[in-house]
Amino acid sequence: MARLAALVGLLAAALTVHGLWRLLHLPSPWPRLFLGSAARLFGARARIVGTPLRRDVIFLSNHLSWMDILLLAGATGSAFVAKAELRGAPLVGWLCTLNRTLFVRRGDRMGIERQVAELRDALAHGWAITIFPEGTTGDGRELLPFKAALLGAIDPPPPGLMIQPVRIDYGAATDELAWVGDEPGQSHATRVLNRRGTFTATLHFLPPFAPTGGRKAIAAEARERIVAAGGDLSGAVTHT
Repeated sequence: MARLAALVGLLAAALTVHGLWRLLHLPSPWPRLFLGSAARLFGARARIVGTPLRRDVIFLSNHLSWMDILLLAGATGSAFVAKAELRGAPLVGWLCTLNRTLFVRRGDRMGIERQVAELRDALAHGWAITIFPEGTTGDGRELLPFKAALLGAIDPPPPGLMIQPVRIDYGAATDELAWVGDEPGQSHATRVLNRRGTFTATLHFLPPFAPTGGRKAIAAEARERIVAAGGDLSGAVTHT
């Protein structure tokens, strides 16, 4: 498969230069560049609307598939909070580790304090971090309820931190690319790799706002802004 062969070649080159950057103790741009290029290999043509912040920011985004991570990483250099199941996905899970992904188990109430502590530590270092507060991938038609538990890491918020909502849209290709239901990760990855042609992925970076009022209020504000930018009106913030 041409796309897979090209991906392997791109990965080998990126890992080589990334290793050199690390040896020289330089901030490496190569994970971001590789992930953005991988999205392009899969047919995505990113269209950026708005201006993403670069640090001291949490992006709160809707979620359609694992390709969102490639696109957002390429556009922003953001690290991610992603569901633990993604870590076991062939190739994709390993690629996520290159970009400092924090893997969490949704619904793991016993481990939530540890997860919040990891997120708080990353924010203390000024990282840009993306959270998908729906907690799963959707079909692109309905914006699922937002879960606010991980936002406990910014209650109270670190000085200077901003929240920037993001609306991702795959346009006419959404039905083909959205990862919904119980489809296995390997099946979805194969389907994406086998899809021919290109598609426009619009990343709409909405105006940032200062986090106030606690985690539930932050989640509600971000969701309202995404809805206003084109999300479905159903659903709400949950308190988990």
